Amino acid sequence: MPLSAPSASRTYALSDFDFVLPETLIAQHPASERSGSRLLDGAAPTPIDRIFRDLPGLLKAGDLMVFNDTKVINARIFGEKATGGKLELLIERVLTGNQVAAHMRVSKKPEIGATVALVGAPGTMENLRATLLGRWPDAEGPLFRFVLSNDAGDDPYTLMERHGHVPLPPYITHADSLEDATRYQTVFAKNPGAVAAPTAALHFDDALLARIDAMGVHRAHVTLHVGAGTFQPVKTENLAEHQMHSEWFDVPASTQQAIADCRARGGRVIAVGTTSVRTLESWAQTGQTTGDTNIFITPGFDFKVVDALITNFHLPKSSLMMLVSAFAGYEHIMDLYRHAIADKYRFFSYGDAMLLSRQTAEQSD
Repeated sequence: MPLSAPSASRTYALSDFDFVLPETLIAQHPASERSGSRLLDGAAPTPIDRIFRDLPGLLKAGDLMVFNDTKVINARIFGEKATGGKLELLIERVLTGNQVAAHMRVSKKPEIGATVALVGAPGTMENLRATLLGRWPDAEGPLFRFVLSNDAGDDPYTLMERHGHVPLPPYITHADSLEDATRYQTVFAKNPGAVAAPTAALHFDDALLARIDAMGVHRAHVTLHVGAGTFQPVKTENLAEHQMHSEWFDVPASTQQAIADCRARGGRVIAVGTTSVRTLESWAQTGQTTGDTNIFITPGFDFKVVDALITNFHLPKSSLMMLVSAFAGYEHIMDLYRHAIADKYRFFSYGDAMLLSRQTAEQSD
């Protein structure tokens, strides 16, 4: 289905967010330099092609940029059942007592209580294993609860760091490499827990951040541990029927104060990535500063915090396509995507970025 803009004042359905993307535009590797990727400036009515390192010229002293400081964990671990059947775990959350909640890919699920051998890093002999306890978060939950263990009694974070693999998105076709270990992580990653990178922030390197600081642009951080559900397409034509996945977030007191200070001086709050948007708007909507959010942002959403957004290009029929359409206006987003496809921008996690301004009430459909 081609990109098309429906008439104003209509109810949006899943098919409105579908488009045809040539497979050649799906970036399989990052740009040679983080800030050397392309930036589609969509903050004005007419798109402008730029390079990401041009971003400081689009900022103003007094603006506040909010980054997601989550750290991607080596969440993919391979194993083998006692029968010899292969198994793959994608660890979504670390729980208490060396327990984890994980997606499991296997031809036949092991019995509850069964222990499977996990593949350790080359040259290690640690008797790495996982014992299945049941489903999570409840008996009907979509994930599985395991206890991870080895002979040394290491915690799950240590085990993943040593033996796990970078959880590259499903549309990246190569096995993880040393390049991915570095580049599928932001330069300021701090709090481990994500199974997907906050990809808009991958374009920032230390030199670009220093230029932004020198301009008098302020920086603050939130944490949202991005889950694998971020790659799942919405499947219900009626958007109201979609069940959004939950992710853990935190808005520190220092960031709350930075936003209040930004408002007082008349600056813009610029979210770096849709994860920062979801975190800030969850906080604004509920007053909750930490916990789980399953906020689902679609056209008609009333944004309370974010004035501008830096984001990558998203998958067709994804909740993130709906979020950016709600933020900048459906017709404007579809125009930008048409331009990006025609001009061969690179898409998805390792792809290029765009800058968006929040639509005003007068601009909204």
